[in-house]
Amino acid sequence: MRTDVAQPIRLADYRPPDYLIDRVDLDIRLDRQATRVIARLKLRPNPQGKTGADLVLDGDGLRLKRLLLDGAPLDIHANFVTPDRLTIASPPHEPFSLEIETELNPAANTQLMGLYRSGSAYCTQCEAEGFRRITYFLDRPDVLSVYSVRLEAEQTDAPILLSNGNRTATAAIEGTSRHFAVWHDPFPKPCYLFALVGGDLGAIHDTFTTASGREVQLGIYVEHGKEPSAAYAMDALKRAMRWDEEVFGREYDLDVFNIVAVSDFNMGAMENKGLNVFNDKYILASPETATDTDYAQIEAVIAHEYFHNWTGNRITCRDWFQLCLKEGLTVFRDHEFSADMRSRAVRRIADVRTLRAQQFPEDAGPLAHNVRPDSYYEINNFYTATVYEKGAELIRMLKVLIGAKAFRAGMDLYFARYDGTAATVEQFIACFAEVSGRDLTQFSRWYSQSGTPLVEVEAHYDAAAQALTLDFRQSCKKTPGQDEKLPFVIPIELGLLSHDGKIFDLVTGPQDGASAHELATGVIELTEPRRRLTFHALPERPVVSLLRGFSAPISLCYAASEDDLIAQTAHDSDSFNRWQASQTYATRLLLRSVERIRAGGAAESDPRFIDALRHVLKASPADPAFAAQVLALPGEADIAREIGANVDPDAIFAARKALREAIGSGLADELRALYASLAEDGAYSPDAAAAGRRALRNAALDLYTAANPDGRTLAEAQFTHAPFMTDKIAGLGILALHAGAERERAFEAYYEFYKNEPLAIDKWFALQAAIPEAGALERIRALMTHPAFSLSNPNRARALIGAFAAGNQTQFNAPDGSGYDFVAAIVLQLDEKNPQVAARLLGAFKSWRALEPHRRGLAEAALRRVIAQNRLSPDVKDIVERSLN
Repeated sequence: MRTDVAQPIRLADYRPPDYLIDRVDLDIRLDRQATRVIARLKLRPNPQGKTGADLVLDGDGLRLKRLLLDGAPLDIHANFVTPDRLTIASPPHEPFSLEIETELNPAANTQLMGLYRSGSAYCTQCEAEGFRRITYFLDRPDVLSVYSVRLEAEQTDAPILLSNGNRTATAAIEGTSRHFAVWHDPFPKPCYLFALVGGDLGAIHDTFTTASGREVQLGIYVEHGKEPSAAYAMDALKRAMRWDEEVFGREYDLDVFNIVAVSDFNMGAMENKGLNVFNDKYILASPETATDTDYAQIEAVIAHEYFHNWTGNRITCRDWFQLCLKEGLTVFRDHEFSADMRSRAVRRIADVRTLRAQQFPEDAGPLAHNVRPDSYYEINNFYTATVYEKGAELIRMLKVLIGAKAFRAGMDLYFARYDGTAATVEQFIACFAEVSGRDLTQFSRWYSQSGTPLVEVEAHYDAAAQALTLDFRQSCKKTPGQDEKLPFVIPIELGLLSHDGKIFDLVTGPQDGASAHELATGVIELTEPRRRLTFHALPERPVVSLLRGFSAPISLCYAASEDDLIAQTAHDSDSFNRWQASQTYATRLLLRSVERIRAGGAAESDPRFIDALRHVLKASPADPAFAAQVLALPGEADIAREIGANVDPDAIFAARKALREAIGSGLADELRALYASLAEDGAYSPDAAAAGRRALRNAALDLYTAANPDGRTLAEAQFTHAPFMTDKIAGLGILALHAGAERERAFEAYYEFYKNEPLAIDKWFALQAAIPEAGALERIRALMTHPAFSLSNPNRARALIGAFAAGNQTQFNAPDGSGYDFVAAIVLQLDEKNPQVAARLLGAFKSWRALEPHRRGLAEAALRRVIAQNRLSPDVKDIVERSLN
């Protein structure tokens, strides 16, 4: 573990590197305990750097064996060498070479950064700063080099040897039991995109013919015996490659594209040039072991990492402050891909659910930061929902502002102008300003100001004048380091509807305060703190449909009447706002119930809401996936976010439970009939239509069981007899919410059936961790002693500990503080071996300041016990300090 005192890295302090590395030749001889790495670097002074500067290379826990400058040995002791840094004073003023030999122990690398062992394979993870754990290097994104890599290993230990680029040679080494492979990547890249894999792996292969007629060899490498489960990932890859050609004009550039799935991985996947390394949960799928959600996630993650080939690899980020430039942009691209592959409306709803559940709490808490941060202590802690999800929303918002045609032109210009470079957000935005002719200076505030803007809207209809006046007001609360906020550019997509669903034409009659462009597009731009618009020639008071398609990542406060919300749920032509209207209605009802429960009363009942859901069920055959989304009530975290302060998780849970029971009782006949009507026979298909029917059927069973005891019998029967994982895990998930013999029988049977399927067992752990009952901690502690549990495996740790901390709101926030103490203790235990996973678990405390005073004090005490420990990793120390400041 690094023990140096972390210093903040600031965007304002950026300066170009003093030296550039044009070429990297790596000779790596793999061994489980003693891997030898020889790095031959071709360097030259950077004309933009400091003349005559010392050469300072980054390291992390390295053991230096040998050092040569232009072929001449250097005395290691005469140069400044530590495990974390190598300094060569006064290197040559002209191009020179450096040869560095280091020795690594992959088997002992529990951080899973740099080179490590995963199962039967050697594997690397170099983003963000893992390459410095392999060799001393200028480990920063703006140093782009051409790599050639020679890998050598025992043939029995690693018959497969892979690296970036195209393979140029492979052979056995005469007279030995070893062999080698040479890989060359002709495209300059930063060292964080370097990758190697060596191991005994199975594979499936295919080909893809690009738009220009080149044939690309495709390979997906997995553990032996799991090859059939990689077929869907291969299909998703080929669809993503074709889509990127058709939608963004991006053709793949190498002769091969390989993916390797490993079981020990800190992240979801990594986009290394030509050699993607994946957490196997995002590769392996079969109907018997993967749910519809798993299939959709595999499709999205495969696409995301492939799309990085251009947005992240061919054009990378100048520094880590520009992380959103590759991640936010690529998330936007994978969202668009998934929308085209599946249901655009349902995809949009799912993306906004994720944004609100993960990113809005970041913006509202002590971990709030800009989409492009101003400073950081530990870059690993900025792989956040703000960078990824909010970053994607900024790209979508830019497209809304300038239009689809100009957006595509801006992307084309960006690719043409910055291919082969390390770019900045300013350079990216300038491309769109140039092609659209718009000044996007104010739009760029979205990258530099943290927090979620609040837009409040008041409406007044004058029947005599047939006029509607809308008053808009934007504001943004202070966030850490930012007390004052300048106005944002906020595009509000607007529609005016009659109560029977007719769309009023915004350009009919004179309008006050709106430009012709706004009227034509239906997108109103807020650029000042206040704005008033008046629409004329409206023969009746319209239903105001605001923020259609969720056109900006804001919180909207508009007091629509319940009649209007019901009309929107039934008739709004914008599917997102149909769903949002139902969510808004449910949220209001739940908030009132929370207040009644905290005052000692009972939850509020509302027959009108149940009747509105009845109409949704009647219309569900037209779009079952959408109906399933409507039936999914706002979550406990959603309600807590709406309350904002003095949050009581128990009252929220009770209110939501009561509403679920009321729906299950009031719609019992309809839900039972719908469940029966959607039963399916025949082969499983992961396509959107079939997945939507299953989603609605399981949503109906879930709500039915909330109020009807015989629902447990249905759920147990479904669990027992379902041939596919989607319905089996849905049945188990429903039983998990209801204590009884059925639940325990089901968990025992599930484990016995799936005990040899690690990804299925992750689901088993996660469902038990989320049981919202007293005794949850005792169950979790018992599960930690289960033979199938390993805290050192990131997937397993996230499945049990992460599911408890993030998904079990009442028990993590138990009034005695036991949940906080438990997670804090696990974080400290994990920090010694895998700081990245530990820091992410600590993120469960991100909303602690919003809790009611008693719980708030207990959560703070747990965090202070963490910060009081000596030798915290930079990852954990950074998170806990920001949480407490």
